[in-house]
Amino acid sequence: MRVLQACVLASLIGPVVPLSILALASPPQTRNATAPTGTIRGHVVLTGALPGNAVIRMGMDPKCAELNAGKRVIQEAVAVAANGSLANVFLRLEGTFSATPVPAEPVVIDQRACVYGPRVVGVRVGQVLRIRSDDDLLHNVHSSSASGNSFNVSQPKAGIVFDYKPSHEEVMLKLGCDVHRWMTAYVGVLPHPYFSVSGRDGSFEIARVPAGTYTMRAWHERFGDQVKPVTVKAGGVTTLDLSYPAGP
Repeated sequence: MRVLQACVLASLIGPVVPLSILALASPPQTRNATAPTGTIRGHVVLTGALPGNAVIRMGMDPKCAELNAGKRVIQEAVAVAANGSLANVFLRLEGTFSATPVPAEPVVIDQRACVYGPRVVGVRVGQVLRIRSDDDLLHNVHSSSASGNSFNVSQPKAGIVFDYKPSHEEVMLKLGCDVHRWMTAYVGVLPHPYFSVSGRDGSFEIARVPAGTYTMRAWHERFGDQVKPVTVKAGGVTTLDLSYPAGP
């Protein structure tokens, strides 16, 4: 009788599959794919005597001088407000993150009146970095890369656009113009979206960060790197302020 009951039960539920086989057949779970997230907000300040910036001699190219007639254009290596708020600091998290989609929209740098703008940007590996010229004169865009993100292209008139997808992580990729040596911009290239650039008021924000503890690394073209630990709590906002000494 017991044998008959076992046979009937087996016919109803089908063959028994070992749990080890079920585990292998299940789709893998991506770490952090649905993890709770938080936000990092902060402010970067420069302490001490605020340094000045060099004046750009636009007269080296009469066309650039004409575009900037009546203006005193400076080489904005240190973009700092009167209260010490420091712009153009590139901030990024270091850690292990799950893959996220690369944005379809490009990150744009303009060449306008013989100056790059913005001076500092961040872009994902595989995202389009778009460099366009608003100047009706000859520029060329030359990257100084140590990580395989090299290019050197000419843009001889207004309206020309150059699109480039960086293929390797690099902090920082420097851009310059061989025709106008004062033109400078920097691009942080990362495989994840957890980065930011401080604004004119020194503030920055990195949103939708998977909860956890990470290393925050800040970079400035003149004042170098700063490193701080940061813990992101699910559903919370973590405040992280940084201070650079102006130095001599």
